[in-house]
Amino acid sequence: MEKFEGYIFTALCSTNFLISCLLFSRVTREQREPYMDEVFHVPQAQKYCHGKFNEWDSMITTLPGLYLVSVGVIKPVVWLADLTGQVVCSTAMLRFINLLFNCGNLYVLYLLICKLHLREKTRTTSRRVLSALSLSTFPVLYFFNFLYYTDAGSTFFTLFTYLMTLYGCHKASALLGVCSVLFRQTNIVWVAFCAGTLVAAKMDEAWRVEHAKKRDEKSPASQVPLTFSGAKKTTLFALEFLTSPGHVKSVLLVAWPYAVVGAGFLVFTVLNDGIVVGDRTSHEACLNFPQLFYFLSFALFFSLPVSLCYHRALRFLQALKKQPLFFLFVTCVCLLLVWKFTSVHKYLLADNRHFPFYVWKRLFQRHELVRFLLVPAYVFAGWNFLDAFKGRSLFWSLAFLACLLAATVPQKLLEFRYFIVPYLMYRLHMPLPSLPRLVAEFLLYTAVNAATLYIFISKTFHWPDSAATQRFMW
Repeated sequence: MEKFEGYIFTALCSTNFLISCLLFSRVTREQREPYMDEVFHVPQAQKYCHGKFNEWDSMITTLPGLYLVSVGVIKPVVWLADLTGQVVCSTAMLRFINLLFNCGNLYVLYLLICKLHLREKTRTTSRRVLSALSLSTFPVLYFFNFLYYTDAGSTFFTLFTYLMTLYGCHKASALLGVCSVLFRQTNIVWVAFCAGTLVAAKMDEAWRVEHAKKRDEKSPASQVPLTFSGAKKTTLFALEFLTSPGHVKSVLLVAWPYAVVGAGFLVFTVLNDGIVVGDRTSHEACLNFPQLFYFLSFALFFSLPVSLCYHRALRFLQALKKQPLFFLFVTCVCLLLVWKFTSVHKYLLADNRHFPFYVWKRLFQRHELVRFLLVPAYVFAGWNFLDAFKGRSLFWSLAFLACLLAATVPQKLLEFRYFIVPYLMYRLHMPLPSLPRLVAEFLLYTAVNAATLYIFISKTFHWPDSAATQRFMW
């Protein structure tokens, strides 16, 4: 980091923290008591604060990473400041932990952008800094900085895990991956992605060597055509690579720390009889393939300022004209998946405090054909998503897509929080956008954040059978 850029980024971090603190103060004044999932998280953290580590609420589905970190931060502060009474491990103090994670997310995002876009380092100071700021204010993530949820910490440790992978610190990365899993078990998918990038790099190297021997310089791994013959060629190569003892040994020599984490997680899953810790009947895995389509639509909307342009739309039309049978086949597959694999969680239909409730009610429930009529939009969203990775190697892209499927499809509940890490991974690997596009993205995120917080604070309502104040949220 250059000296001038360091000053700019430091000032930005300070300003971001100050504004977040002011918003935090307002949210906490309006909602002093635990709300929604905080009803479970706050009392559990308070039990840990009092040393009751053997007590556990059976309704909590995640491991105790958030509570352990909270106690590890709060207890020294309490001792140094000589605090006593109700302020210790209060709801406000516990929520403040996520503001610290917000600062950490901003810094880690900046480091990831610098590392991933190293070739674009000259004359891009403002673009790197603004990209980090914009992504740290990503609306779904930013909102949960003000409540005691696992999202901020889960995102921080997942991104930190990937950063260490990029720097080649695989033991540290695996250890951070364990921390991310302690916040949310499904983060094991992104630990696997970190290992997958190492496998993909080895496969890219083997592919280049093989085609150099054949003097076939027109078929790099990043340019294998999207045809049945191209898919067959890639599949045969992958099978040959993964069954070769020499290649497997070379991968394990590098990726063994991730293999240890994976083995440990497998043991946990067997002993726990599943990955969910509590409330298992409401969190059962299923094959909900449309969840991938919801994510692609979600990613298209939030990346509009930086991903969509006239030339990209024109390329899509040209691709439709060039490969009509391919797109027809993809559309038919999507229609089949929507028809046979759409799952609707009871929470989605019953809890009118969440935005997905209204998305489902006012869009998907308007008519039974709506879910099929949206398939062309899904196809375009998917094409736009993949087009952003055209500079990446085929094997890296396959590793990412496999992890994206594993992170989305088994989820029965449509919950925008589950899209935070996949979206940030997608956005981080896009080419660094121009400054005007980044300004547009930041303004979009700021507008959505302002609207979300305003609705949460001001637009309260009551259920007929409850005197408690209800609020709208992600």
